[in-house]
Amino acid sequence: MHDRMLALAGLAQALRQVRRVAETGQAEGVVLETALESVFRIDAESTADVYGGVANVRPGLMLVRDYLANRGQDPLLPKLALAVTQLERRFVQDEEVAGRVHAGILAIRDEARSLGTAHPDVLSRLGALYADTVSHLRPRVLVQGNPHYLGQAAIVAEIRAMLMAALRSAVLWRQNGGSPWDFLFQRGAMTRAVEELLH
Repeated sequence: MHDRMLALAGLAQALRQVRRVAETGQAEGVVLETALESVFRIDAESTADVYGGVANVRPGLMLVRDYLANRGQDPLLPKLALAVTQLERRFVQDEEVAGRVHAGILAIRDEARSLGTAHPDVLSRLGALYADTVSHLRPRVLVQGNPHYLGQAAIVAEIRAMLMAALRSAVLWRQNGGSPWDFLFQRGAMTRAVEELLH
């Protein structure tokens, strides 16, 4: 359950940045890097290692805690999360798309290591990979925001790169036994796990 909550925190955190960038054109640097680095940590030893440690998903754990207690601030965030978890099912079942994404991430990884994961060139390549592969799957993840920012290619690339990170966390959540049923039947256990991870 701890691993599930870490992955869910990673998902929430990435999507919070998607919402923020779509509305304001600005991401939080550290949170952005945590999310993007998770995309390139394909062979991490543990769920916590995917994010570079539990402390790096603390903002996401706090978001998950708020939503489990029905104190979430942004009503669009759970809808985005639901869309991404539905997309994850299609993604995992489509071996061709999953294979192309895997190969694409490996191809970008060296550049990400030398320039930094949040470098505009890396964001551009990750965004293009998402557009060429994942965005053809259904359901499409529709991001609402400020048209001024959503009309800028660099912002769109950043949002797509963050959606790739969200998808990575959704896959991880499912690999750790996560299921939509958890929200109905495991809410107490989820809340306890989040509290333990936050302390």
